[in-house]
Amino acid sequence: MNKQHLIIILLMISHCLYAQQTTIHMGTSETDLILKTAPNGRLYQAYFGEKLINPSDITHLSHYITKPASDGSVTPRGWEVYPVSGGEDFFEPAFAIQHNDGNMTSYLYFQSSKTQKIDNNTQHISIEMADDKYPLFVTLHYITYHKENVIKSWTEIKHKEKKPVEISQYASSMLCFESPSYYLTEYSGDWAKEAQESTQKLQFGKKIIDTKLGSRAAMYAYPFFQLGFEQEAQENQGKVLLGTIGWTGNFRFTFDVDNVGNLRIISGINPHASTYSLNPNEVFKTPEFIYTLSYNGIGKASRNLHNWARNYQIKNGKEDRFTLLNNWEATYFNFDEPQLSQLMHEAKELGVDLFLLDDGWFANKYPRENDKAGLGDWEVMKSKLPHGLPGLVEEAKKAGVKFGIWVEPEMVNPKSELFEKNPDWAIKLPNRETYYYRNQLVLDLSNPKVQDYVFSVVDNILTENPDIAYFKWDCNSPITNIYSPYLKEKQSHLYINHVRGVYNVLDRLNEKYPHLPMMMCSGGGARCDYKGLEYFTEFWCSDNTDPIDRIFIQWNFSKFFPIKSMAAHVTTWNKEASIKFRTDVAMMCKFGFDISLKDLTENERTFCTQAVTNYNQFKDAILEGDFYRLVSPYDGNHASVMHVNENKDKAILFTYDLFPLYSEKTFPIKLQGLDSQKRYKVTEINLMPNSNSSLSANGKTYSGDYLMKVGIEGFTASRMNSRVIKLTVE
Repeated sequence: MNKQHLIIILLMISHCLYAQQTTIHMGTSETDLILKTAPNGRLYQAYFGEKLINPSDITHLSHYITKPASDGSVTPRGWEVYPVSGGEDFFEPAFAIQHNDGNMTSYLYFQSSKTQKIDNNTQHISIEMADDKYPLFVTLHYITYHKENVIKSWTEIKHKEKKPVEISQYASSMLCFESPSYYLTEYSGDWAKEAQESTQKLQFGKKIIDTKLGSRAAMYAYPFFQLGFEQEAQENQGKVLLGTIGWTGNFRFTFDVDNVGNLRIISGINPHASTYSLNPNEVFKTPEFIYTLSYNGIGKASRNLHNWARNYQIKNGKEDRFTLLNNWEATYFNFDEPQLSQLMHEAKELGVDLFLLDDGWFANKYPRENDKAGLGDWEVMKSKLPHGLPGLVEEAKKAGVKFGIWVEPEMVNPKSELFEKNPDWAIKLPNRETYYYRNQLVLDLSNPKVQDYVFSVVDNILTENPDIAYFKWDCNSPITNIYSPYLKEKQSHLYINHVRGVYNVLDRLNEKYPHLPMMMCSGGGARCDYKGLEYFTEFWCSDNTDPIDRIFIQWNFSKFFPIKSMAAHVTTWNKEASIKFRTDVAMMCKFGFDISLKDLTENERTFCTQAVTNYNQFKDAILEGDFYRLVSPYDGNHASVMHVNENKDKAILFTYDLFPLYSEKTFPIKLQGLDSQKRYKVTEINLMPNSNSSLSANGKTYSGDYLMKVGIEGFTASRMNSRVIKLTVE
């Protein structure tokens, strides 16, 4: 008897032992997810919904249906947790495999489960499953976050066959629902048009949200969705699921409505062009699918995700964030040391924490004078900066601000020394004309030598300049010319191994520089996922900083990501909008500037400086507090949001008049999240110098109950007008 036969016999014995029903109960403060085994030994979803008060009721849950066959036998059918293709489930599978003997079918039988308490709030449940005919093993992982009402799940796959097996589908998770109707809101976009929402009712068949861009993966489709049950998802009422995947590469969500109206949601890596040859004993780990189920609308679900992310997911989630001044729109590529020194002193005058030097500071043989050359050559351009980065860091110290810098280490311009020396380091077809997106190519991060190089870009800068306090890490091109010189005959591994290579680099950087703040940027907002945010403290929502457009972009990103992870800057976009309006829009997020003070009037400079002071006074509420979307820009000509600190003794309200019509009637803004018993003084701040508030509630005191039930008149009839209103407990 060989080893493989022994393994299969042991699996069959285990299958017999566990043929009796097993119940796996996973819960949060608001939700229960319950799995059960059927008499056939396979695992089914019995329930996913509002928390059950009485544990004894779990015994009544029907976890599968039986369907008589023509010979009178009965076969269990139902919501199998991780169905494999080729079986009796006729709908979209979670997993597909081809074994060594060519067979493309597997059945996974429950073996065991284990619950590990991580802390008083968090549990890790792992479920072992195996095929009874092949040495194939699948482990389902779930982590439940009790207080935050968030669950994340992923899958690990391995086998002990003699040769590699081919896996062509490998979902992170499958969730099943039964409802009269489903309304999916998805998010799409492009450069400067990020996170545009659209909603549709799901009908019979499959709806797929996916991307095939490899690296700048969220340029068109975004890795998150919201699902409303029986109605379109509402802000403050109704059953809503928010879901997102932690994967910086190609992802896919499949929404499969069957012939009787049941819905299966399958999430994971997009298997497009990515059949994976899995070696014996190699573990294939899928990305994490992260979700929260709310019975009080999108707003509650968002706050669940925000709290979870700050506590558990984003880098330095409980630490402060820098305010900053970026030089990009003030100088673009055209700058020298005296200009940068002037901007550093302007940063100090503004009162921000940090000066950020953007693109254009590097390369000598092919100087980075524009975006056509220099990427990959990360030495300081001597003609521009004769004293190098040490000189700039020292100049920032003299100005009294910290210093940060822009890099794009995953990319290369063909016009660079790096490409001349290592042309096989770029993802590039060997036998066709090369297509260049933005004059650049993507470095092949599946190659360990390239990983070492990309790591060295940041490591060398920090070794020479340990006082550099911040990095802006950009990624401006999707993967084109799909071919890896390193992978050779395993080209279908490229999309997956490239992203894993990015993570390998970031893991090394995180280990060596665990507290280094970094912004995740990708031609704007084309990287916005929770795996990326393990390594980055924030992401750049869009290169579009027009305040009108940004209200919509920030509104939608805020449904899934906490405010402290969303960077927003005051810029020169839309000069028809006042500096006040542009500033008030940026202040609702992680705050910065991308202007030169010399282009402002004295009053505007005074205003911006005071705005930074105001922001710092309310930073705890803005970055750490509960966030409420009060009036949607999609519903008319106005928008409003607010932040409330944990103790509910401080809040800040933002109101925006977009393009109100002449004599348009406005309605009071009803606030949320306050303590109904406390009394709040209302004060308008962020006023231009020598101007007075026209807010009727200014200086008055109201109960939290009044402010939430009656509200205050916060809107005006003026176009592109804004108010920032603080509420403090007396």
